[in-house]
Amino acid sequence: MTTHLVWLRNDLRINDNTALYAACRDTKANVIALFIATPGQWQQHQMAARQAAFIYDNLQLLQQQLAERGIPLHYLQCDDFAASTEQLSEFCQQHQVDRLFYNYQYEVNERQRDAAVEKVLFDQDIIAQGFDDSLLLPPGSVQTGNHEMYKVFTPFSKAFVKRLLQGLPECVPAPQAREGAPLKTSPRLEPFDYPRQSYDQQLFPAGEQAAIKQLRHFCQQTVMEYPGQRDLPATDGTSRLSVYLATGVLSPRQCLHRLLKQHPKALEGDDSFIWLNELIWREFYRHLLVAYPALCRHQPFTRWTKKVQWRKDDRQLKAWQQGKTGYPIVDAAMRQLNTLGWMHNRLRMITASFLVKDLLIDWREGESYFMSQLIDGDLAANNGGWQWAASTGTDAAPYFRIFNPTTQGERFDTKGEFIRHWLPELQQVPDEAIHQPQQWAKKNQQKLDYPEPLVDHKEARKRTLEAFEAARK
Repeated sequence: MTTHLVWLRNDLRINDNTALYAACRDTKANVIALFIATPGQWQQHQMAARQAAFIYDNLQLLQQQLAERGIPLHYLQCDDFAASTEQLSEFCQQHQVDRLFYNYQYEVNERQRDAAVEKVLFDQDIIAQGFDDSLLLPPGSVQTGNHEMYKVFTPFSKAFVKRLLQGLPECVPAPQAREGAPLKTSPRLEPFDYPRQSYDQQLFPAGEQAAIKQLRHFCQQTVMEYPGQRDLPATDGTSRLSVYLATGVLSPRQCLHRLLKQHPKALEGDDSFIWLNELIWREFYRHLLVAYPALCRHQPFTRWTKKVQWRKDDRQLKAWQQGKTGYPIVDAAMRQLNTLGWMHNRLRMITASFLVKDLLIDWREGESYFMSQLIDGDLAANNGGWQWAASTGTDAAPYFRIFNPTTQGERFDTKGEFIRHWLPELQQVPDEAIHQPQQWAKKNQQKLDYPEPLVDHKEARKRTLEAFEAARK
């Protein structure tokens, strides 16, 4: 009997899993699955302890789902990707594997690992087959007339939609139960030898069923209000699906098909398209990683920005990380991140802009801190967002566009509901003063347990413009 091995990575689901589906097509094959934890590599990539906990909880649920279908999920742990190549090779020999099935990952280290695995298995006469699975359209499939990667998002999005209108990527079903299902026992899933931090299971319940339920609810109830509510952090107006997409508990194809089922005109530009366009941003940043691998190595996309003289200020960096900058919207956002491991997207832009443009601290400091905290951490999206805010990336905000943290707060959290939730020390400050509470406190001779602003925004803006202009010259 032939043995097919499914190597699971960031694709922790049974529905619409291309590699799993392909491995199960031969009904007579013995199908087994494997997950390899690489704590040393995760440490290098600064994976958040909350994300490690979320992955582990999803693995346990996935193991049960696979066992019901007669597919055992095995677990191995080693330090890094180099060691995982060796372990995978030994596992294949031990289990007499004939074919390996896996879904591509697009980051540089991951692609190097996969190339090494294919070479080793080729020498063992094992066929390895990889699939584009974590994207709607494969990298390189949406290009300019000159066969180059788009560097600006809007034309990329238009070309992307045009491709989707020509033919939608299909979802594949979950595998049928195999002979011998359900399994009586399953291999032991050891806890990762990696820090794990508890996360809010009400906000981010683990498991594929929870993800599908959340997707359905969002597409039925919220998506048409999304354009008006997505920028308001006090409102539950976003999909909160990013954690499921980042870990592969949900596929982007499932998102697309569910959206079109509820809103057939999404691709023609009705209000639901605004959310679909966010999925296309996700694709844009991943396609860019493949076209420009230097992005995986912390390099700015816009070369001249390498010459920006960033400030090194550990005290101010720490104040930003802890949510003690003296700017309420920035501080409330950072405390949301530190507590939940998640942050509202508008706030990701505001806090990133503050670190880079008000404090003139290197965007890579922020990128790495976000990665270490985010339950939905994803290299392509995180790097893309930071380089956008820092004006160092492709299609970035022009360097002279600098968010004013006070007016951003006034605009998107007018009455300070979000601010008061995360900054209880400002509970007594009236609505009209919530964005500059220090001025109110002085005027009314009140004592606030809240810091003075780290910098004067007007002066900081001037300093940043000078630094960017000097670098550009």
